[in-house]
Amino acid sequence: MRKLVYYIAVSLDGRIAGPGGEFDFYPAGDERQAAAYVAWTNALYPETVPTAFRAAAGLADAPNRHFDTVVMGLGGYRPALDAGITSPYAHLRQYVVSSTLDPDVDPAVTVVPGDPLGLVRELKREEGTGLDVWLCGGGKLAGAVLPEIDELVVKSYPVVAGAGIPAFDGAFDPTVFDVAERTAFPSGVTLTHLTHR
Repeated sequence: MRKLVYYIAVSLDGRIAGPGGEFDFYPAGDERQAAAYVAWTNALYPETVPTAFRAAAGLADAPNRHFDTVVMGLGGYRPALDAGITSPYAHLRQYVVSSTLDPDVDPAVTVVPGDPLGLVRELKREEGTGLDVWLCGGGKLAGAVLPEIDELVVKSYPVVAGAGIPAFDGAFDPTVFDVAERTAFPSGVTLTHLTHR
C-alpha cells in the first residue's frame, strides 16, 4: 500500500504560512548556507519543486524519487493560481480538495469537492506506482486526513511566526509519530522524518 507523506515547512510555533498565506519568512541562513540547503532538499525531494522552477533548479529531467501524486487544499494551491499557474506540479498527478474551486480549472488538476479521507484512502490503495502520495498542505486538509498520514517530513525553521496557518487544523486528536531521522543544517534549519506509530 502506498503511503501518505506530509512534507511541509513549519515555524517554531507550528505555522506553515502567515495569516495571509505568506511563506517567504522562513530563514535559510546566509547565501552559502541557503544554497547548500536548497540543493540538498531538491536532490532528496526533486518532485516537490514546482514545474515552473525545475529547469532553473537543474531538475528539468529529474525523475520523481518519492512521489507521483500530490494532494493539496485550496490554500496550498492558491499561490500558484494567483500567479496564473493552474498546473503547479505538472510532473505529478494533482488533486486539490476544495468545495469552492471551479472543477474545470485545469485538465491536469482534479478538483475534489469533499471527502478528503476517501480520496487519500483511494490513492493509497492504488497498485503498481511504486511511489507515494505527497500531502502538500494546508493545515485544514492535514487535520482532516491525519488518520491516514503515514509519515511526516518536517522542515523546521528557527523563526516564530506569531500567527498564521497551523500545520494541523482539526479536532483534538493526539497522534504519535516516531522520529526516524533528523538532519540539522548550519543555518538552524532541521529536517525531521517521522513515521506513524
